[in-house]
Amino acid sequence: MYFILKKNIYFLMLMVTISCYSHSEDNSAKKRISIDSVKIKTGADNYIKHLPLLQNKKVGIVTNQTGILTNKIHLVDFLLEKKIAIQTIFAPEHGFRGTADAGEHIVDGKDAKTGLSIISLYGDNKKPNATQLVGIDIVLFDLQDVGARFYTYISSLHYVMEACAENGIPLVILDRPNPNGSIIDGPLLEKEFTSFVGMHPIPLLHGMTIGEYAQMINGEKWLKNGAQCKLTVIPCLDYNRKMEYSLPQKPSPNLPNDQSINLYASLCLFEGTNVSVGRGTEKQFQIYGSPFLTKSTFTFTPKPNFGAKDPLYNGKECFGEDLTAYPKLTRLELKWLIKAYQNTSDKTKFFNPFFTKLAGTKKLQQQIESGISENKIRKSWKNGLTAFKKMRMKYVIY
Repeated sequence: MYFILKKNIYFLMLMVTISCYSHSEDNSAKKRISIDSVKIKTGADNYIKHLPLLQNKKVGIVTNQTGILTNKIHLVDFLLEKKIAIQTIFAPEHGFRGTADAGEHIVDGKDAKTGLSIISLYGDNKKPNATQLVGIDIVLFDLQDVGARFYTYISSLHYVMEACAENGIPLVILDRPNPNGSIIDGPLLEKEFTSFVGMHPIPLLHGMTIGEYAQMINGEKWLKNGAQCKLTVIPCLDYNRKMEYSLPQKPSPNLPNDQSINLYASLCLFEGTNVSVGRGTEKQFQIYGSPFLTKSTFTFTPKPNFGAKDPLYNGKECFGEDLTAYPKLTRLELKWLIKAYQNTSDKTKFFNPFFTKLAGTKKLQQQIESGISENKIRKSWKNGLTAFKKMRMKYVIY
């Protein structure tokens, strides 16, 4: 079973007036409300008050570079200073320090700073096994998600929950705001296309924090054999999903800023095509293009850089579009994908098999290839989105 600490934590949220914070009229519409300006307390900052729950416990922690407190101190460093007995760090895709390329194999090892053992939850070992959990009394989970189904941190969440359920270990989620938390959009994943980039029947943009999402996994019994883990969600304070949230730390190497995070779900579908999304440039997930698109005034040439050791079209000129100044998205956009398909020189080579995994359905590719308009494609999602929104309401906190 799962619970939020309604009687000894969650009531704190009810004591705080949660307000929407408006933009100043004399500033750009693209300005973000920063974490400092609204004084949001993440679950990690909230949990500081409850460290006695960890005293005399052996702790495993699932985190990466995003697991920082408001004062910029990493949660691991803070807990060690407080003499909390951390046994193991479990690291998701991109590693504990968040420096590995997307899909890069990460080996287990030790953290150079703390000397703690690090176990990778990416690659062949996506789920902590019983041996790796021996001696651990409680697991903390603190990762910054971006609200997209194919962002693999929620897949790691699934496997950690499953491992905790199977081994009788309590799991504590330290919640963080979803920077795309007001958007629920896209096709629902169909069961036959389940993969590590899509594990549950949800839309591409689910509009939930990672704590809310954990409650849904438990409540809908999506874990193996319908198991449920003993789940506690430590909520954010002074937060609601209508607030714009600027991440204090980039969540992965190729999401460097607010714009890339907002465009991510729409542009990531290009990863299932022969079009680059700017890996190997300084504008990752803010531009798109390929050598096979109609020549345009905007071009870029990918080269190896931080987060992309061998980017798609390394050293080749790509033609496309620059979206760095595009207004903030409030839905999943397909227009760039459709436009690129229509303007590519050989449509038979545009899509690759990964596209279906990302979309979670074969229908989207079929619809684009058939020339169906974006509006009609969007209408085909309506029933699925309506059903999901109804289910989702059982688990929302904010």
